[in-house]
Amino acid sequence: MKTIFIVDDNDTNLMTAKRALDGTYRTFAVPSADRMFKLAEKITPDLILLDVDMPETDGFEAMFKLKSDVRLKTIPVVFLTAKNDAESEIKGFEMGALDFVNKPFSPPVLIKRIETHIETDKLIKKSLLAVRNIHNATISVISNMVENRDQITGKHIERTQLYIKILIDELLRRGVYAEELSGFDMTLFIPSAQLHDVGKIYVSDLILNKPGKLTDEEFALIKTHSAEGERIIEEIIHKTEDDGFLLHAKKFAGAHHEKWNGTGYPNGLAGLEIPLEGRIMAFADVYDALVSARPYKKPFTHEQAVEIIKNDSGIHFDPKIAEIFLRVEEEFRTESMKWVND
Repeated sequence: MKTIFIVDDNDTNLMTAKRALDGTYRTFAVPSADRMFKLAEKITPDLILLDVDMPETDGFEAMFKLKSDVRLKTIPVVFLTAKNDAESEIKGFEMGALDFVNKPFSPPVLIKRIETHIETDKLIKKSLLAVRNIHNATISVISNMVENRDQITGKHIERTQLYIKILIDELLRRGVYAEELSGFDMTLFIPSAQLHDVGKIYVSDLILNKPGKLTDEEFALIKTHSAEGERIIEEIIHKTEDDGFLLHAKKFAGAHHEKWNGTGYPNGLAGLEIPLEGRIMAFADVYDALVSARPYKKPFTHEQAVEIIKNDSGIHFDPKIAEIFLRVEEEFRTESMKWVND
């Protein structure tokens, strides 16, 4: 059953709308915008009926706050209003309202308008999901094509995404970098990490697949993949309307080899100058490299990898994220063991 918030400071309007919709929808009658936001911390509605004229926070102010919240901004909003002026309607539509329903309203008309909007919203979300699935599948194929040139690091892209998700979940749970993370759409953020090594497309196969330790000159060429990856994604951004996916991907690609103390590459960024994407990827990237076998080294044990990362907190790694990593290192172990035979 779909959930609807009815937000109006007039008790009569609240009860009329609630009686009309109860039975068909799960309804919550809310007497103010402030109470609506408190309720939305616990329950996410499928649609909001929002009165325009309310004391303290009016409907337009509430709409602005809704659209500024990454968790609430996609909820369909229908304004309830006693006004009948074009200026208010234009303002509402420009802010993203689906519709205006004039008060006093006819319950049958209100029900029919809501049915239409909920069905339309469902179709839109279904279409967007289909497009996003195609988008992610295309990126996955491209990323795997790049990775398959590097026969040494097999399945690295898949594993690092899983490690990133473990870190993100715990960062959110602990409220670390919560403000920045709350502005990210995780359906874009985590998949965008697939492109972090896309710059390797410009590195010779002979170097990528060398069965031994690299010379200084060869390592210098390998290091160019961060800047090249950033450049490739920047070119794509200039040629398309990006939804955030490529902006995250660019930071993952360009910053995942930067170090907290400023000795990383390609730009020698330090501390919080390093984008959060790069600081998070550093843990997934290094841990995976440590516990994986290479032609020139045996895999480190999980315990050895954890100790190396712990000792490099504040040197290579963001110390706040290092604390989070140590809380979830057993989840890293569990995940890594699934890939032992790959």
